[in-house]
Amino acid sequence: MELYLDSANLKEIEEGFKLGFLNGLTTTPTFMQREGVTDIDRMIVKLSKIVPILQIEALGNTAEEILDEAKRQLDLGLDPKRTVFKVPVSLEAVRACHLLRKNNLLVNVHLVYTLQQAYMAMQAGATYVCPLVGRLQDQGHDALSLVSDCVNAVNHYGYNTKIMFSSVRHSEHVRNALSVGAHTITVPLKVLKSLTENHFTTIGTEQFIRDTRLMTVRVKEAINNINPLVAENTLLKDAIVKMTEYGFGCVTIVNKDGTLKGVFTDGDLRRLLQKDGNHILDKKMSELTYKTPVSIDGNALLNEAIGMIRKTNVDTILVTDEGKPVGMLDIQDIEKS
Repeated sequence: MELYLDSANLKEIEEGFKLGFLNGLTTTPTFMQREGVTDIDRMIVKLSKIVPILQIEALGNTAEEILDEAKRQLDLGLDPKRTVFKVPVSLEAVRACHLLRKNNLLVNVHLVYTLQQAYMAMQAGATYVCPLVGRLQDQGHDALSLVSDCVNAVNHYGYNTKIMFSSVRHSEHVRNALSVGAHTITVPLKVLKSLTENHFTTIGTEQFIRDTRLMTVRVKEAINNINPLVAENTLLKDAIVKMTEYGFGCVTIVNKDGTLKGVFTDGDLRRLLQKDGNHILDKKMSELTYKTPVSIDGNALLNEAIGMIRKTNVDTILVTDEGKPVGMLDIQDIEKS
């Protein structure tokens, strides 16, 4: 099924055709007017240089006027092999379709609402016949049956015509077009961009990305928080000030040579205050006792870190480089990485 973009917005058109596989562009004077276009001919020429196939309106009260308008547009420099002239279905329009096809020009008979209209366009040799699904459904009609009937007529009678599914409102319309066997569909960019979206696909993709990073990203690359370091002779009250300045829930105490002495947390502070009172604040960090912190080398993979967090049931682990503390890693850092 051919896939066309339905738009007159240059930014949308440029974005859509970056995909590389759209077959062409359909547009209308109404779209152009909404986009503030004041020189339609100039816009048509510009679009013709951007897209593989351009479908544009050729209007007139008679078949001859429609043919003359198509020829006038071709004289702007359009390639007849890459230009499809759209004509709203009528008796004069299908006569014009026949004349245009005799001149080897491509024609889309559109604004089709009935099978009878579609039949007249097919019989006249239309390259495309374009039922308006969304508009028909707005009026309470069974638009999908019409498209299906048009496709069946092409297949049954052997018309060299493509049925274009148009007036697309949502991604379900694209599924409908595929289900009824439409040959072509033209969609707005918003719908086009939604076609690859699926909640379960998103969940699965995120899982693959997360698991891949766990096996390829090193701990030191995932550290978001540089925890404050304090020397062992620092007073506890000064260490608390530093902890507050960094907005961190702990400080790392280091020996004179920069190696790890221990980690002091806000939980440790609460326990000491309850046990010994405020005078504890004047003690040096070297006077306190520390448990051996859960630590990991910065060159380890995140997979090892998350295993350690699960095994020890801690929220945060100390990251070291050759035995010296360089930061703290928590489960949120792993998720963000």
